[in-house]
Amino acid sequence: MASEQAAAAPREKPSVLIIGGLGYTGRHLTKYIHDNDLASQIRIVDKHLPELAWLAPEFKDACSRERFIQADAAQEKSLARIFEREGGKEFDYVFNCGGETRFSQEEKVYELRSYGLSMAVGREAAKRKIKCFVELSTGMVYKPDSVPRKETDKLKPWSNLAKWKLRAEEDLAKVDGLNLIVFRMAHVYGPYTSKFLSTALCMARVYQSKGKDMRFLWKEDLKTNLVYIEDSTRALWHGVEWYMKGPAGRRPVPTFNIVDHGNTAQKHTAQLMHETFNIETGFHGTLISAFARLNLDHVVDEVNDETLDPWAELQQEAGISQSTPLTPYMEKELLKDADLSLDGSLFERETGFTYKHDKITKEKVEQVIESYKRMNWWP
Repeated sequence: MASEQAAAAPREKPSVLIIGGLGYTGRHLTKYIHDNDLASQIRIVDKHLPELAWLAPEFKDACSRERFIQADAAQEKSLARIFEREGGKEFDYVFNCGGETRFSQEEKVYELRSYGLSMAVGREAAKRKIKCFVELSTGMVYKPDSVPRKETDKLKPWSNLAKWKLRAEEDLAKVDGLNLIVFRMAHVYGPYTSKFLSTALCMARVYQSKGKDMRFLWKEDLKTNLVYIEDSTRALWHGVEWYMKGPAGRRPVPTFNIVDHGNTAQKHTAQLMHETFNIETGFHGTLISAFARLNLDHVVDEVNDETLDPWAELQQEAGISQSTPLTPYMEKELLKDADLSLDGSLFERETGFTYKHDKITKEKVEQVIESYKRMNWWP
């Protein structure tokens, strides 16, 4: 009888710790868990204060001060404060959404802020026997190819960020007792995004203001695969719930690509910029692209010279005096002639996950711009 009652008792909701909880994915994940009442406790940890994180009003409740700890999780001395809960209990799930997200930084920066962070919190999670530790990685760890990369395909990171993310993946897998699941993400986009897509939007806005064409380097079918933020946060939670149904400490470590069905390439981005901003878009010929390949630093500097001052002027004219996370500044590593091309079918097949947003559309681009306008970021 007692065992029947135990079976009928509702399972207590898991407690959740989110490292890098004020980052783009971190804040959306926090809001998703909070809005859907999925956790008994949420704690978010970030180096930055909520007041300085450009949080939109709808995140204020989920990312409130009572859930927040300001700490650098890469520092060993911070770990006890980050992980310890009242009554000696441990967190059930730890999501590592932290680390250096800017491109084209010195290797040392990624080694300390990404790899160092992953290893510090991963070892601590193992020590505390956390039920599931989620490591967010990147799809840039594969050898670039226009054919969508599967999880078993050849690895050859093409950015410093990806190199140290892959090192973290490999070394976390060796940590004794760590219940690890790894997600390799396509470019994440959605409302308030200040990465990848936002760079193209800011550049397009500058070219629109100047009445100039927007020309892309490399070939039009260069893959720039995407995933919508709502789907990526749903996937993270879904993945953990799937993980918990299996044996602890699964080996090999479950590793999944998270990407929509759009197989987005540069031609799609160019088309969307044309439709959204009513500007002519196109591609530089092979000659200019060949020159750019040999002189990438010079080309990147020239592109940035062309857009940064006009962007600042547009903001000034629009009366935007506060700093914003938006910029047309082009990172060298983002301009590389390398395909981000992922096959995400394994995750759907293994876990039964379904995407709600199949591909990027003009409506989605307009929603992103509307989100910028709500924050007074958009000139």
